[in-house]
Amino acid sequence: MSRVVVSVIGQDRTGIVAGISKVLAENNANILDISQTIMDNLFAMIMLVDISNAKVDFATLKKELEKAGEELGVQVIVQHEDIFKYMHRI
Repeated sequence: MSRVVVSVIGQDRTGIVAGISKVLAENNANILDISQTIMDNLFAMIMLVDISNAKVDFATLKKELEKAGEELGVQVIVQHEDIFKYMHRI
């Protein structure tokens, strides 16, 4: 299974979850887990996504998610799960 971590941060507004999820669904990427919170109008979300059956490669999916983030006014960071874990180890 090939998994990525998608992090989204920005000012809260309607449609962020829908916009990011739409890109994933259109590319046959499966959301395995999702967590989100809103702190004083700051939106933060992290998703664990299975891209094993994705219609596009990692780089293309990353670009599409980043573009969606720009359109939504949020920052989207997409990392392979192993890189994310390595960067956040204690």
